[in-house]
Amino acid sequence: MGKTLKEIAQQLKNNNKKVQLIYAFNGNGKTRLSREFKTLVSPKVDMDQEETDLKNKKILYYNAFTEDLFYWDNDLKDDAKPKLKIHPNVFTKWVFEDQGQDRNVVKYFQHYTDDKLNPSFNSKYTIKDNDERERTVDAFTEVIFSYNRGNNSIAENIKISKGEESCFIWSVFYALLEQVVNVLNVAEESDRETNQFDNIKYVFIDDPVTSLDENHLIELAVNLARLIKSSDFELNNVKFIITTHNINFYNIMYNETKQKAGYILSRLEDNTFELNKVQGDSNRCLSYHLYLKSELETAVANNQVKRQHFTYLRNLYEKTASFLGYTDWGDLLPGDRDVYYKRITNFTSHSTIAGEVIAEPTPQEKQTVKLLLEHLINTYSFWKEE
Repeated sequence: MGKTLKEIAQQLKNNNKKVQLIYAFNGNGKTRLSREFKTLVSPKVDMDQEETDLKNKKILYYNAFTEDLFYWDNDLKDDAKPKLKIHPNVFTKWVFEDQGQDRNVVKYFQHYTDDKLNPSFNSKYTIKDNDERERTVDAFTEVIFSYNRGNNSIAENIKISKGEESCFIWSVFYALLEQVVNVLNVAEESDRETNQFDNIKYVFIDDPVTSLDENHLIELAVNLARLIKSSDFELNNVKFIITTHNINFYNIMYNETKQKAGYILSRLEDNTFELNKVQGDSNRCLSYHLYLKSELETAVANNQVKRQHFTYLRNLYEKTASFLGYTDWGDLLPGDRDVYYKRITNFTSHSTIAGEVIAEPTPQEKQTVKLLLEHLINTYSFWKEE
């Protein structure tokens, strides 16, 4: 029997480590965990105050809900000027209006995407006072993107990709996080440029690397790790919880922040969860393919093979195929490859029909997991402990 995400959130909160790094498959509860943690630290009773006053914030968090603050107006009527709308909240108001961080946001965004891709902000709008007089105020409500093709040719009003959009939103968050770290590293509160961050004690970051190419992923991870390392834990006691589905990001963060252990979040068959501590260096225990191998070996030895272990087996084959240069993980399968391929795929594919449920593995299917695991280990030179 596992734990609820609320219980795991409490476990993370109780831990006094500066950095807690968590790996999980997509769909295994990372974003939900970030919400549970946020609710635990800042209960909903504080929402009204939280939305209007940054000074009362105890936690900064980046997840899929952060991305929901930005949404597209696709100009469906004229199909001419798609724009990314900014839903104002305490974070966006602080970054853009109070601190004028738009230039830094653009700098980070272009660094991770393309320096020819230019965001332009609509930074003013007109309001009416109580006496009906109009006045212009600063605000950042939308972003329009253009692309400089060279030779004085500019593509105006373009809609950027989902990956580029994620990079833009991350750049907004990172600009804020960088300022928070720098401000809280000043020992005397009276000497800080602002006291808006004095109550922040947690930063929860969920998967900031979606759709990034490998080079930019590495850069983002190294930059984030450097910023986290610069945060003076003895002075400000700010704790960082980072979750990801990307093993490269995980390993870079693990090495760069000099962790001694990481965590793997798993969802069990009964929809409870486990947070397992993983000891060792990234070349051995913290390499995720070795975690998969260990989990499969344990399940086979205890005759506890479940549907999830077919997913583990497929992932292990995929990672091995990628490492060895095969284009298709099925090429590593023994004998009648099509039979094994279909059997694994049947258990690892998501159901497309509501209510459709794949039965528990039969004894023969459990034996298939054992056979294919042994084949992979024995054929492709996995390290074996003497």
